This record gives sequence, structure tokens and C-alpha cells, in this order.
Amino acid sequence: MFKVISFGEILVDMLSNKLGGEIDPGMESFTKFPGGAPANVAAAVARLGGEAYFAGKISNDMFGGFLKKSLIEMGVKTDYVTFTDTENTALAFVSLDETGERSFEFYRDNTADLNFIQADFKQSWFEGDGIFHCCSNTLTTVDIFEVTMAGLLMAKKAGWIVSFDVNLRKNLWTNTDEASDRIWQCLAICDLIKLSKEELEFLSDGNDETQIISKMLKRGCALVIVTDGSNPLHYYMKSGTSDQIPPKADMVDSTAAGDAFVGGFLYSLAKNDISSDKLHSMENDNEVLAKSIKFACACGAFAVTNKGAFTALANFADILEFFKE
Repeated sequence: MFKVISFGEILVDMLSNKLGGEIDPGMESFTKFPGGAPANVAAAVARLGGEAYFAGKISNDMFGGFLKKSLIEMGVKTDYVTFTDTENTALAFVSLDETGERSFEFYRDNTADLNFIQADFKQSWFEGDGIFHCCSNTLTTVDIFEVTMAGLLMAKKAGWIVSFDVNLRKNLWTNTDEASDRIWQCLAICDLIKLSKEELEFLSDGNDETQIISKMLKRGCALVIVTDGSNPLHYYMKSGTSDQIPPKADMVDSTAAGDAFVGGFLYSLAKNDISSDKLHSMENDNEVLAKSIKFACACGAFAVTNKGAFTALANFADILEFFKE
């Protein structure tokens, strides 16, 4: 099985006990959960039994200790984590509406995750075969954007699958035009791109969405996956297009759905020893690819039935029990 390195932010999700934006001064409480999209993906891979590494910077403050312990408990390898005494842990306050859909308010100014530096990446990490994954939240400042690009290029040069989940959080950006430009620079390096329907609309900026997907494929991407909540997802390759209907689930909290999907998919690629070359030579009707997409959908659907991120992730027994055929 190939190893998976997930790079980027790790933070504490402070999940509100209120639903639907209720206003009740003095009575609202929050429960802390480990989070951050790349950390969630690493945890999802490890929870399923994969060889998952998280790469990033963690604070030595009280929240950082909680995050480090949470990664270890999930089975994520922390060999590629660096630590700081001078920056704090990022926080995200999460509110849920009546259907379990979430919204975020971030407290992330010069936090630990934003202070990972290029020298923290080591060439030895990329020996053998593997998958390198990241998201757009490490593009929000010039410094962390340049560091992210360096990591992507190191993985690409090593012949790894380079995976990117757009995972756009507009409230982390002062300029969304800048967000689009930096995301496109990353997409030009990637073998695998996952984005939501809304994120595809954002990147399309009023242009034909099929042409935007074609642009991604022409730039060298092997596979583009477009999710749309509980609606059918579509995946695109140069050989054609296919779709998959996610299994039905009673949604409690959608926080970890996308990350659980990505983790499940990357785990499946790693388990099947799908290298970059193999991914690029696949056809859209490939049986392994179709099964991997279906499995990832099951992981995402399971995650919405539980609160939090790490705490919502499935293992194999969960998937088999929850989605008996």
C-alpha cells in the first residue's frame, strides 16, 4: 500500500450546541473537535487502515496538544509535523442549520499552521510511491502559498499522485480574485482535483463549466471529481465522464463529509497501488476507479451521520454495517 501525505492546516473546530442560528445570549456553548481539511483527510485514511502522514505545523499551546493527541489516536503518523512555541492554534467556530449544513467563522491570523516553511519539507518524504494531498486554505497568504507550491512540485517531481481539494472558504480571503489565481496555479500541477459544484461555479466565473473542466484536463490533470452534496457526483477524464449516486444518509453534521470522501478515495487508490502513471492511463469506465468512487461516497455519507470531523470518520466495519447491500 502506498503512503499518503496530507499537508496543510490543522485547527480546532468549536461546534455550537445551537441549531438554525438561534440567538440565546449567554447560553450558547461550544464543544471542541479536531479539524482542518487536510488533517481530516489524513485521519480518514488512517481510520480505514492506510499509511497516513500529516505534514504541517502545530502549536505547543493547549489546543495544539489536543490536536497532536487526536492525530495519534486516529493512527496518523506525525513524523512530518513541526512544532512552535510562538504561534497559536487556529480556531473555527462552527454553526449548523436545521439540516446539519455548517457555516464557519475562523480565528486564523498568523497561526501555527500558516508558519510551516519550505525547509520543513524533506526530500526523503517522497521516496517510493505515494500520494500528496492539500487544499486551498494554505494559499491564503503569499508565504504559505509559496510553501504549498513547493510541496506540490516536490511530490510531482517524485512521480507521486498530486491531489488537490479546492475546499474554498471565502471568509479566509480578502480578495477572491487572488484566490482564483492561486488555485489555478496549483491545479496546473495536480493529477487529481476534487471540487464541489459551487467551487466549480466560482472557478468558472460565468464561463461554460464544461470548458473549465476541459481546461483542467488539458493542463495535465488525470481526474476531476465534482461533488454536489447528496446529488449525483460526476467525474471526468480525457476518456469521458461518469457519475455516482451517493448513498442516502440522515444528516446530523456535514462538517467532515467532503474530507471523508477524499480520504476514502485516496485510501482506495493507495490500497490498489495506483501510481500517477496508472491514474493517467485509466479510462473513465475502469472498474477499480468506479469502485473507489463508490467507496468514497459511502465514507462521505457515513460521516454526515455523526458530529465533528475526526469523530465522524468511518472504519471498514462501520462502512460494512452502515451500508449493507
